[in-house]
Amino acid sequence: MNIWLYILVSAGVSYLIRATPLVLIRREITNKTIRSFLYYVPYVTLSVMTFPAIVEATQSPVAGLLALIAGAALAWVGQSLLTVSVACCAVVLISEFILL
Repeated sequence: MNIWLYILVSAGVSYLIRATPLVLIRREITNKTIRSFLYYVPYVTLSVMTFPAIVEATQSPVAGLLALIAGAALAWVGQSLLTVSVACCAVVLISEFILL
């Protein structure tokens, strides 16, 4: 019985979080601060979900951290996604061999 209650409450909370903005906000948002906040929400959410996976996906968290640093540096200077991905994989491969 408890599991069904938990599922029902989780579904209700999830629905309310998604439906409330649609019901309460009827016109375009003109406030610069709120628009700026809403613009960055997807990026922050994606970062929060992927950062732990990057560090924990390797045998050594140091290898994941080195790949994260290398990937961020390459992306910062404007390299393509393919270049960043291949470089991160190479950094993990090399650092795993060195660290083990």
